[in-house]
Amino acid sequence: MTKFSELNLNPKVLKAVDEAGYETPTPIQAGAIPPALEGRDVLGIAQTGTGKTASFVLPMITLLARGRARARMPRSLVLCPTRELAAQVAENFDTYTKHLKLTKALLIGGVSFKEQDKLIDKGVDVLIATPGRLLDHFERGKLLLTGVQIMVVDEADRMLDMGFIPDIERIFSLTPFTRQTLFFSATMAPEIERITNTFLSAPERIEVARQATASETIEQGVLMFKASRRDREGSEKRKLLRALIDAEGEKCTNAIIFCNRKSDVDIVAKSLKKYKYDAAPIHGDLDQSQRTRTLDGFRDGSLRFLVASDVAARGLDVPSVSHVFNFDVPGHAEDYVHRIGRTGRAGRDGKAIMICVPRDEKNLDDIERLVQSEIPRLENPQGSQVEEVPQEAPQDEKPKRTRSRSRKKEADPAEVVPQDNTPETPKEAEAAPAPAKDEKPRGRTRGGRGRSKSNDRGGEAVVGLGDHTPEFIGLSFKERYAN
Repeated sequence: MTKFSELNLNPKVLKAVDEAGYETPTPIQAGAIPPALEGRDVLGIAQTGTGKTASFVLPMITLLARGRARARMPRSLVLCPTRELAAQVAENFDTYTKHLKLTKALLIGGVSFKEQDKLIDKGVDVLIATPGRLLDHFERGKLLLTGVQIMVVDEADRMLDMGFIPDIERIFSLTPFTRQTLFFSATMAPEIERITNTFLSAPERIEVARQATASETIEQGVLMFKASRRDREGSEKRKLLRALIDAEGEKCTNAIIFCNRKSDVDIVAKSLKKYKYDAAPIHGDLDQSQRTRTLDGFRDGSLRFLVASDVAARGLDVPSVSHVFNFDVPGHAEDYVHRIGRTGRAGRDGKAIMICVPRDEKNLDDIERLVQSEIPRLENPQGSQVEEVPQEAPQDEKPKRTRSRSRKKEADPAEVVPQDNTPETPKEAEAAPAPAKDEKPRGRTRGGRGRSKSNDRGGEAVVGLGDHTPEFIGLSFKERYAN
């Protein structure tokens, strides 16, 4: 079995690797590091959680150990799709360069341009950036890419999903043609294939697993769920999620809960906190400082549940995640592989549970087709129904709705006064007290419906326009035809 000591890495890099507790490289590391050290282009395809980050960081810092950086001209460039992944690469760089005098700069959104400009002006060996912020610095004239010797594109398929491919192509055009390119992805979509054919020169292709496969150490399951009513689906799914967490018991030491929409991330996190679960949200609309605090809390164990959008699905390395819950079935089948890849890392056991509602069954079929296996169906921990719905009264027992004020009296049967359907006589009508000026006559309703004790002309009582024509309507006819 290959060891890091056999990969011709810089002795100071090997010392840092040994201090980090690593001795044997993963298959993607063993395959990618030798050709990278030879200066060749590398195309690495491997499932998430297999150590792709170290497979380009280690040879890169070995090659950069000689030479020095110049102001505004970084010697190497690492492009990442998200801020969190870029920050993680920066942490790996710090870990493996502790015995080398190499400098770095991290260019991500949500951080002051001023501080980043200071680092670039001093000159950096490694520039780690998201595409948007990198181009912002370039367009402001603060950065030159003509000195880039090594260029790394990490999680290229995620770049495609997030719409960064035009930016990637532009950045490639700004770097020297003679650069060395290390290109890593978990899947190879046709667009990714086109870019590699255009910008990589005779790359060494390392594919250590079938495209878009999940680790064998992850136990998968899906629960087919149908809400009792459509308007109750959200609350019942959240209740089901809590039941699934409780059913795992102490085995669920921590977990990432994935939602498709940012709004659902906030709602689910708020709901879990309401029921005393230690949870916090993370998605692209949150402030960078808040996202950093949340991730740090999840990594150090002070936060048990991380509710996330797909911004956290790629590349984040939290080795001890015991569970992944997919609150929604992802719209893209590849995202399922990356989501569940947050658990079962570095040979550990993990468990991934997904909730599927009827409208998501087509997406579930796409996932099973991609992973080439059927995901086991799970039993509902709450039985056949997630929530009991109060039975509605039969149609004929429902009280009739009305806008009449007098209906309030009818709500209490003890106060209901029997009414005589016999029309009042003129004398009884005259004896009835007249209503006050500020009070509407009792029994009148909009549209002439309901019962009225007397009309405003002192005539016979009006039963209703459908049953009887009031006297005043016929006055005009009587006057016309009197003669």
